[in-house]
Amino acid sequence: MSYPPDPNNPYDKSQQPQQPPQQAYGYPQQAPPAAGYGYPQQPPAAPGYGYPQQQPPAYGVPPQQQAAYGYQPMPGTIQANNGYINIAHLGTVKIASMGQRFLARLIDGLAVGAVIALVMALGLAGTLGLVKEADDCSQYSYGTISYNDCIQQQTDAAAGIVATMMIMVGVLAVFNLLYEWLMVAFVGATLGKMAMGLRVVKESNGQTPGLGGGFIRFIIPIVGAFLCYIGALLVYLSPFFDNSGKLQGWHDRAAGTLVIKK
Repeated sequence: MSYPPDPNNPYDKSQQPQQPPQQAYGYPQQAPPAAGYGYPQQPPAAPGYGYPQQQPPAYGVPPQQQAAYGYQPMPGTIQANNGYINIAHLGTVKIASMGQRFLARLIDGLAVGAVIALVMALGLAGTLGLVKEADDCSQYSYGTISYNDCIQQQTDAAAGIVATMMIMVGVLAVFNLLYEWLMVAFVGATLGKMAMGLRVVKESNGQTPGLGGGFIRFIIPIVGAFLCYIGALLVYLSPFFDNSGKLQGWHDRAAGTLVIKK
């Protein structure tokens, strides 16, 4: 026997409004994803925080084959400490070893030494000619030439010898400056570096150092040479102290240059 619903009965569920079913644990309902070939479609993931996604470094892959694997390293980065570096506009290049740089410096020393020997031979020949003219003045004390004239000739010969030595030093200094500075600035290599297949480039763009970079790279060892040449020696050995793997000396860091193998 059924009774009509009592509106005053709070326990009568037939009078309560029907609530929509709720998800367990309070999660809202989600519309089922549209299926494509049986798999749910998802939007592509956006890179986090606006930074571009990069591929991981290709460890163990030779630099010549990394392009085939789609690996594009950032400029100025050392690749797995294998002696290669990526430079803008040059791509992946090999850093020159200290042995190669030492042999290049040795060849440059021989080339500069040959020029120094030539200049010294010419200066010595001129000096001997001046010394020959400065005879002993004692034999002219009672001769046709006066003693005072003989002393004046010796004085002039001594001044000529000093001037010849100063000219020799100046010629050698100018030659050394122009040889090291201008060849690195415009060519990127001296004769020794050319023989060893080395090249000095700007780390930022792979170009030749230019007048400014070449001069900074040249003058720092020269300044160090004033300390009994110990400072210059430390500058040339400073690539051993570089822990970045780029073998940059103090003069290279100041000029922003790298020595690479062509």
